[in-house]
Amino acid sequence: MGIPDSLPIAYSKAALLENFTNKIRMNQKGLRILTYNIHKGFNAGNRRFVLHQIRDALIAADADLMFLQEMQGEHQQHQQKIADWPVLSQLEFLAENTWPFHAYGKNAIYNAGHHGNAILSKYPFEHWENINVSPFPWASRSLLHGVIRAPGSSQCLHIVCIHFGLTGKERRLQIGKLSALIDGDVPHDAPLIIAGDFNDWLGQADRLFHDHLGLQEIFRVTHGRYARSFPAWLPFLPMDRIYYRGLMPVSCERLTHAPWNALSDHAPLTASFAL
Repeated sequence: MGIPDSLPIAYSKAALLENFTNKIRMNQKGLRILTYNIHKGFNAGNRRFVLHQIRDALIAADADLMFLQEMQGEHQQHQQKIADWPVLSQLEFLAENTWPFHAYGKNAIYNAGHHGNAILSKYPFEHWENINVSPFPWASRSLLHGVIRAPGSSQCLHIVCIHFGLTGKERRLQIGKLSALIDGDVPHDAPLIIAGDFNDWLGQADRLFHDHLGLQEIFRVTHGRYARSFPAWLPFLPMDRIYYRGLMPVSCERLTHAPWNALSDHAPLTASFAL
């Protein structure tokens, strides 16, 4: 239907066209996400503290949602010894002025402090929770589950940031707990993104995620294989993934160029979805 030739001033043809253009731009932008194991803010060899460079790189990537693993919540010794250790927490330091909404869940707790998973968001949380999935007392792991209101939509978007264990048995138990969470707490028709460091170079999670939960991995959908993301300087192990359902995939890229190849020991993945 066309725009009438005669309209009140408040609803002029130019105003309607501008509103329509803005809606198109929002739909074209869709939803951009990034997942990244930031290695507690240190480079791969733990020789340099690079959190400031990581923040610059994350701001340049300009994702709407950041799924971050190995976020250092507190470390008393580093705070005293490292000259450019931020006054704010790592979470607040990375999020400041760009991602006003954020959540942090402790994974590992030790004498000097703790680290865990974090989600940085440009959109407010409806709620979030940190769920312990550690099968053994010496291997602290958790799932950070949040719910946000998808931009331009009345639907809630469920998001989960994970960092699975190093042993196959540990990962199988954690995958089982994650599946139970999704079955129990996430409506089947709700859009869902699960991203993080799966430590799953053998692809054990894929069959359960695809067959039982209806999830797909976006890099595999767009490139025909998993992204090799570890180690960052010569990636050959497919450790990091972005699974989804209820969204339309647009693109997914592995970031291995400068400055990413000189920061953490993992390469980040960035993906775009149409809403």
